[in-house]
Amino acid sequence: MNNTVPFHFGSEVYTWFMHDSGKTHANKLGPIMEVIAEAGFTGVQPIHFWMGDLSDPGLLAAKLHSTGLKLAALSLALPWLGDTETEQERKEADQVISLLRRFSGAMLCTVQIPSDRRELSTRRQHLVKVINSISRRAAEQGVPCSFHPNSPHTSISRTQEDYNSILPALDHSATGWTPDVGHLINGGMDPLAKMKEYASLINHVHFKDWHGAPEFALMGSGKVDFISITQWLKDQHYRGWIICEDEGIEALADPDAVTRHDGRWIRETLLKAIK
Repeated sequence: MNNTVPFHFGSEVYTWFMHDSGKTHANKLGPIMEVIAEAGFTGVQPIHFWMGDLSDPGLLAAKLHSTGLKLAALSLALPWLGDTETEQERKEADQVISLLRRFSGAMLCTVQIPSDRRELSTRRQHLVKVINSISRRAAEQGVPCSFHPNSPHTSISRTQEDYNSILPALDHSATGWTPDVGHLINGGMDPLAKMKEYASLINHVHFKDWHGAPEFALMGSGKVDFISITQWLKDQHYRGWIICEDEGIEALADPDAVTRHDGRWIRETLLKAIK
């Protein structure tokens, strides 16, 4: 989007998945990638269980080539309710790792599907154990990893206490951390302050906006200080991906238009403010 910054901007597909749990856009990752490219993004981050025909590495590679996009990452989103993976969870994780081996540099982004906050201390320990196990298997095969906390009220990785329990316990030789600035502020934290606190772990970044009415906002219309965050990332010589994942209510009605808006806002407002 702009040669003055050392990082790249991509798009998550959750913006489309929000509408009726993805049914309307099921198996339409190809057309979604075309919209992402038209919006000016250079990368895409699909959800592992929502790739449809493009879970085939050959078909995915062809679509990436035709759109000019790179595979920035894949979101591995699973419940992980125990202290080890279930047989099915391990199977899905290993399938994703195998796919990512075909796309050098693409990130395995681990995301727990929220369930509840019972037995919180034990559950956080179990989550760390599972994330470390998956990340070590991936790292052994040359696949970089990053853990992505989230902020629904049923998430065990939503508050400052959760972050301070989970992030230091991760195996930092196998996985980094994806700060999602919208989830951070939704969990009651200052996104930039928390990013500075755990700066050494950041190897992937998610952008979404937030206004607290009740939660997320169209990019650029909320309270997240994207300019300060992006300037700090540039000053830190961050060279990874910034993935936009718009969860504003507007995306429910027209995710294509919202994604095009986000691309314009980044080019015409955000990047012009970066020194």
